[in-house]
Amino acid sequence: MLLIFTPKVNNRIKYIFDVIFRNLISIDYRFTNNAEEFKSYDGPKINYSYQPISDEIFFCSVNLLFETGIKQQQFDSVKFENILCPYSVYKNSALPFDPFAASFYMLSRYEEYLPYKKDKYDRFDAIESIAYINGFLKKPVVNIWAQKIKLLLKEKYPFIKFPEKNYRFLSTIDIDSAWEYKQKGIVRTIAGFIKALYALNFQEISKRMRVLTGLKKDSFDTFEYQFELHKKYNIVPLYFILFADYAQYDKNIYVNNRKFQSLVKSIGDYADVGIHPSFASNIKHEKLLTEITRLSNVLNRDISKSRQHFLKLTFPDTYRNLIEVDIAEDYSLGYATETGFRAGICEPYNFFDLDLETETHLKLFPFAIMEGTLRDYHNVTPQDAIQQYKQLIDEVKAVNGMFISLWHNESLSNENRWVGWQKVYEEMLKMALS
Repeated sequence: MLLIFTPKVNNRIKYIFDVIFRNLISIDYRFTNNAEEFKSYDGPKINYSYQPISDEIFFCSVNLLFETGIKQQQFDSVKFENILCPYSVYKNSALPFDPFAASFYMLSRYEEYLPYKKDKYDRFDAIESIAYINGFLKKPVVNIWAQKIKLLLKEKYPFIKFPEKNYRFLSTIDIDSAWEYKQKGIVRTIAGFIKALYALNFQEISKRMRVLTGLKKDSFDTFEYQFELHKKYNIVPLYFILFADYAQYDKNIYVNNRKFQSLVKSIGDYADVGIHPSFASNIKHEKLLTEITRLSNVLNRDISKSRQHFLKLTFPDTYRNLIEVDIAEDYSLGYATETGFRAGICEPYNFFDLDLETETHLKLFPFAIMEGTLRDYHNVTPQDAIQQYKQLIDEVKAVNGMFISLWHNESLSNENRWVGWQKVYEEMLKMALS
């Protein structure tokens, strides 16, 4: 067993050491604050404090994990193995920065509790993050730092055996609107025609007419294609379905529409399904329970997984709301405007409520890339998109993490702005599964 000396054991310390040692490198440990016991211990040991004790592996600590409350952080960064790492420390330390404080800062989303400039949807934007500023957003730095700690332990104590973690892949698909034109109801359909006519968009009018009269397939209806492709590659995707009242940012199909409910049931027959909480549910929290209950009743099963519509996260309120309605897993942790690792990790981990200074049972599943980020925010071509997927998949494979992708049913249409993106999705599947 690994013995860890630290002058104080609190919830922050227990949380981050559990993530690093038990979750990421799979070694058991215990704490001590007794220097004599630590010196006499003849097994593997680590000192996490302000000064070394003997010849152990010493990690010089900064104050973050010994503090309580939330305060503006002042930290210097230091380049280590081509990554500009926060919380630099003096040279006697095993690493030139505090990997435990840096990991806690990333995983707790500490910076999202501090004042920040919000985007037009009141979200924390990637460009505000330390990961973007320091240039490591596209690297799972917490996994990388954990691997470095593991290497230091193996060098110092070669008799330690570490079980290997396996790389995993999960394809997730959001259904914001199951159909582009069909099943929208008379009022919305007429309004769509009027809007296209006002813009003199006769191509749109023609397309809408052909879809509604059955002469052309609705471009958002890619579900048969998805089913066949997933069957071909023997994967089970995870779907998140918007099941909300119509609103400014929630333009889904009417939840009582029979064909929509039939589609939802058919998806639930071959895949796992979670709730896609509406944008409006962030303001009116009672909507969240209503939407979950509706979806649960249609599927006749409990709903335990969630991903926020528009990836709208507010710390800690969003996750507290999910916990209150018995959501066990959330898949929202990523950015809309940039690809990469919002929390610096490619492994599921438990949400730590920084306001309450406590670990929760809500498990967070960070995703690495959303197709809309590449196409809509960066105007990336399909060929360049494949390369960006490969880069992130390789990063995750290098640390035996979990690669999670985010797609939408409409982006698999191979029409309009999504021409060529079916190939991107299939190439991603090949790379992720190889």
